[in-house]
Parts: sequence; C-alpha cells; structure tokens
Amino acid sequence: MAVVLRMRRTGRKNLPCFRIIATDSRFPRDGRQLETLGLYDPLKKDPAVQVQIDLERVKHWISVGAVPSPIVASILRKRGITAGVKKRPDRKGRSAKTKRRAGRDAAQAARTKAKAARLFESRKQRRVAKKAAAAAGGEKKGS
Repeated sequence: MAVVLRMRRTGRKNLPCFRIIATDSRFPRDGRQLETLGLYDPLKKDPAVQVQIDLERVKHWISVGAVPSPIVASILRKRGITAGVKKRPDRKGRSAKTKRRAGRDAAQAARTKAKAARLFESRKQRRVAKKAAAAAGGEKKGS
C-alpha cells in the first residue's frame, strides 16, 4: 500500500479549508483516509492558526515511507520537517528548442526569405518596365 500525505478539501464553496491526511494513493482526494494529521485554513491570516499539524504523527508516517504531496511538503518544510521531504526541482522551462519547434522556425525563415526574394524581383521588374515605358514614351515624343 502506497501511503501519501495530502490535503482533503472541506468547507463550502469559496470558503476552502483542508485537512492534512494520511491516505492510500489509490483513494480519491476526498475519499477514505487512514488518519487525520492536521488542518490547513488558507483564509486565516495568522500563520499559527492557519496551519495546525501533529508533527509527531507526520514524522511517524514519513518514517514508515509515506510520501507527502508537493503542497503538503511545502507546509512541512515551513514547519521545519525536512527529513523525507524532497524539495521541488527548479522549473526553468524549456531552454533548448525542440526538434519540432526548430523545424517550424527554419520553415518560417525559409518562407520569409522566399517572400522577400519574390518581392524584390517583382519590384525590379516594375522598375525595368517603367524605364522601358519612359524610354518608349521619350522616343515617341521625339519622332
């Protein structure tokens, strides 16, 4: 049985309150629980009242292999329990381009370059036609 420490939502609509519980990972979020370990009320301003937790029982569950969820782990770190609680890795996002993104960017650059070449060529043809028309118009006036 994989035991996890997570939060179970209580309270009504727009007034959340959570119980910190030990439960089997297969149970639903608000389903069966093994033990209630504390309370978390995000609407309270005073940090001492906001989180009430039985630290001895939490240490016990972590010692027998329970894995805290990321939010519960954050609460435990703030309370000074770091044994068995992994710090969340830095989330830098994608620094390198993916193959698909690199291909799309290359195709876009090729389309832009081709469009610029077509535009340059059409302007060049218009200039040549304009000069030819001006030259032809000048010859007609002189005759």
